[in-house]
Amino acid sequence: MDKNIISIKQLTTPLGLMYMGATKDGLCLLDFCDGPKLENTFKQLIKCYNATLIHIDEKRNSDNPPIHNPHLTQTEHELKDYFTGQRQQFSVALDIKGTVFQQKVWHALMTIPYGETCSYQAQAKHIEQPKAVRAVANTNGMNRISIIIPCHRVIGANGTLTGYTGGLWRKAWLLEHEKNHTTEE
Repeated sequence: MDKNIISIKQLTTPLGLMYMGATKDGLCLLDFCDGPKLENTFKQLIKCYNATLIHIDEKRNSDNPPIHNPHLTQTEHELKDYFTGQRQQFSVALDIKGTVFQQKVWHALMTIPYGETCSYQAQAKHIEQPKAVRAVANTNGMNRISIIIPCHRVIGANGTLTGYTGGLWRKAWLLEHEKNHTTEE
């Protein structure tokens, strides 16, 4: 069986460098370059997608033109709009792989409205597994598509910021950013 290709590219954001990764079907990675689990994430992507990672270098020569992946281009534009407060929802195609439970948890994250938060308990209830709070929290931590699958919007039941692989300071920044750019309807 042929290996799939995951195109990987770095992106500068107000929160630091991020890696974007996409297959032909959609975005499969958006993570901070200084993340503690990044090397493990790359290994998981290779295994889960039966893929080869190709790092896109913008400075390739004419003999080796840059590789183009439209999902990376779209992600870059949408993130720019997000960080300038002009976008609250993303439309880039996602290619997320995981167990049925993981898929339910990640899809539930995408239902949390921009500028709002919920607790891990509420998220567990939302997927109709109220006793799976720890499993939900663990699965949120395995989310490979930061910001777009908004695990930063999940907080402790008592309102405290807890558990964000990118660092609690980034979680606080994202929540404040969304609060400041929420449009009243």
